[in-house]
Amino acid sequence: QVQLVESGGDLVQAGGSLRLSCTSTLSITSFKRMGWYRQAPGTQRELVTTITPIGGSTNYADSVKGRFTLSRDNAKNTMYLQMDSLKPEDTAVYYCKAEHVIWGDYWGQGTQVTVSS
Repeated sequence: QVQLVESGGDLVQAGGSLRLSCTSTLSITSFKRMGWYRQAPGTQRELVTTITPIGGSTNYADSVKGRFTLSRDNAKNTMYLQMDSLKPEDTAVYYCKAEHVIWGDYWGQGTQVTVSS
């Protein structure tokens, strides 16, 4: 059973930074794509950013471009989300997702990010 374990969520002031991590029990090069999604109370889960573990190609939502940076360490089976210049509207539960060509999608349990104004 593949597991994705997230960490790094916290309470931070506006303008601050956080780094989220997502570690997989399966080699991340097994996935065709990985990404971060977030869900604020009363809203639908939305895409934040994605990466292809082998090629490293990234994609960002307009709302986070220039502030968030996605990276991965294939040797550690870990994906990172560096979040800078955080805003109160970034407050949400952040979820890690991994897409496998054969086995489908996997989700982490979520990590809470709260940005105070």
